[in-house]
Amino acid sequence: MSIQIVNVDYTYSRGTAFEKKALNNVSLTIEKGEFVGLIGHTGSGKSTLIQHLNVLMRPDSGSIIIDGEDIGADKSRLKAIRSKVGLVFQYPEHQLFEMTVYKDVAFGPANAGLDADEVNKRVLDALAIVGIPEELHQKSPFELSGGQKRRVAIAGILAMGPEILVLDEPTAGLDPRGRDEILNQIKIMHEKLKLTVILVSHSMEDIARLADRIFVINHGEIVMSGTPAEIFVQTDALESLGLSSTQSTYVARRLRAAGFDVPEDIYTVDAAVSAILKVLM
Repeated sequence: MSIQIVNVDYTYSRGTAFEKKALNNVSLTIEKGEFVGLIGHTGSGKSTLIQHLNVLMRPDSGSIIIDGEDIGADKSRLKAIRSKVGLVFQYPEHQLFEMTVYKDVAFGPANAGLDADEVNKRVLDALAIVGIPEELHQKSPFELSGGQKRRVAIAGILAMGPEILVLDEPTAGLDPRGRDEILNQIKIMHEKLKLTVILVSHSMEDIARLADRIFVINHGEIVMSGTPAEIFVQTDALESLGLSSTQSTYVARRLRAAGFDVPEDIYTVDAAVSAILKVLM
């Protein structure tokens, strides 16, 4: 599903002493099946923006069009829209509550009125996609590791059959192993299910590794957009926004400053290793 955000404005506590402009004339387009990264410092408007995508918030002005439909135009369509836009907040495992992994993932589709066979298929497919083996299906989700819990929580969203998946800091609070598990599964989900994915993250390395395109938001406005190579080469511009480039970009920058012939558009570890090996050979 494609997404068009057109001239969207949103202000918290409008008309009060606590009024704060959160989004200012935001416009962007995300193509069907694209993997997009959204970055910005804390308070820049990232979370406010993504909550508009399944009508948890409504813009003060402007429109959000998903697959050709203005999602704010017809309140009777909210349920259908929310089933197509899966929003995974930070620490989604805090919302796990059922006695078993299977029941937790089944809760959403069962309450959507699907028959038992369809619910079972969706649960098994979702758990397989996120890499939860069958021997864990009847275990309590609270017996699992942090990374496994988060994957179960994401499976609960996938079981609803979304075509757009929005992930807000999906690796927050996880150890390195848990982070790698989640990132690998996100990549697999995107490739296998052909989902449109929006990843919100403070980790430039995660964004560089996964995203096809990046939007940078600052004080409620989209101030930069482009491919990872186009964005991360602009180190000074990112730093002026309170952000940083990837560590690989900084390594390449120091090598160039030392006189080595290293490309400017290095932003991943693999690219940095390849460039360094060429210098040493």
